[in-house]
Amino acid sequence: MSAIATTAEAFAGVALAAVACDGELANLEIRALRQQLEYRRPYRDYSERQMGDLLDRLLVILRGEGVSALMAQSAALLPPEVRETALAMAASLIHADHIQTPQEVSFLDELTALLELPEARSKEIIAVISTLHRDSIVS
Repeated sequence: MSAIATTAEAFAGVALAAVACDGELANLEIRALRQQLEYRRPYRDYSERQMGDLLDRLLVILRGEGVSALMAQSAALLPPEVRETALAMAASLIHADHIQTPQEVSFLDELTALLELPEARSKEIIAVISTLHRDSIVS
């Protein structure tokens, strides 16, 4: 059994759990995950191999223990100052394929509880991210 040991692994673990929570790992979602991580520190300093190794370690947990275990292990290691960011990133990633499933809504509820974020604040974050991803440009 692999274990998450660092804040960087935990943050990436939340991202991977978000894209996998509906039971699929679509290419569009994986690309969005990498984009979300690669502009942040420390990931932007990772080589392609380091990023691949990180995601491979997290995939071992995902495949062996499931989304809930990956999410729980990851949330437990996140310091309070990055928990809102992790929730916002997860909310953004579930919109990567432009479909929001009941599993994804449940995932965000469970993540909110695991991150011990106030419900009202979490709803605000999720609502803003949903607005950001709304297809609202009319031609």
